[in-house]
Amino acid sequence: MTFSDSQTPQPGLEPGPASRLRVAAVGDLHVGESTSPYRDLFERVSEDADALCLCGDLVNFGKTAEVEALIADLRLCRIPMVGVMGNHEHECGQPDVVMDMLCDAGVHMLAGGRSHEIGGVGFAGTKGFVGGFGRYMLSAFGEASVKTFVQDSIDDATVLETSIRSLRTERSVVLLHYAPVVDTVMGEPPEIHAFLGSSRLAETIDRYDNVSLVVHGHAHRGAPEGRTNKGVPVYNVALPVLKTLGDTPYRVFEV
Repeated sequence: MTFSDSQTPQPGLEPGPASRLRVAAVGDLHVGESTSPYRDLFERVSEDADALCLCGDLVNFGKTAEVEALIADLRLCRIPMVGVMGNHEHECGQPDVVMDMLCDAGVHMLAGGRSHEIGGVGFAGTKGFVGGFGRYMLSAFGEASVKTFVQDSIDDATVLETSIRSLRTERSVVLLHYAPVVDTVMGEPPEIHAFLGSSRLAETIDRYDNVSLVVHGHAHRGAPEGRTNKGVPVYNVALPVLKTLGDTPYRVFEV
């Protein structure tokens, strides 16, 4: 797997089992109700990549009008799209409605253990959840509310495992919203690291040899790159992070 800084299209590339797939990724667009400012993004990415990963927090509050504004621009994208939900899509209490709207717009939403394949590359994922990293990860001890909180984190890691395990591809990309490693949240206040992701996600990823890279969002002030303990590359593609890297509002990888 290599990262393409130039974002230059590769004429003649036909995705397949023996060829590289150009995978673009971005998260945290936070589209509002009135209009989506990302028309150019979705037109341009169709020239630069063969597939687009959308890593959650695509809208601000999960309102129907926000999703409609986003979809108006999504329809300009001419390449396959896969996505996961973010925490902002849950704010209005209708995440199922948001997911159905995105699915109807042509986004292959990864949730409930689902996966997808494009050009010989597998895509697995889930929203992810909080809990902390390494020896600072919250354990299921004490009050029932804490145990419930931790169980939600465990359950989401189990959903991710189901999604990865369902793939039969030699190369796979994992999409998340929450971070699986502490590396990519560095830059955020240490006091909120536990609310930005969980090592349980990385532990799940490291059980499989066919994961080529991981992309996530959520940590707006985090670092752009990290690795799991096993060495799987992890990229924070939250749009505010991408803006620190240059003018291109997504990253493109060859898988």
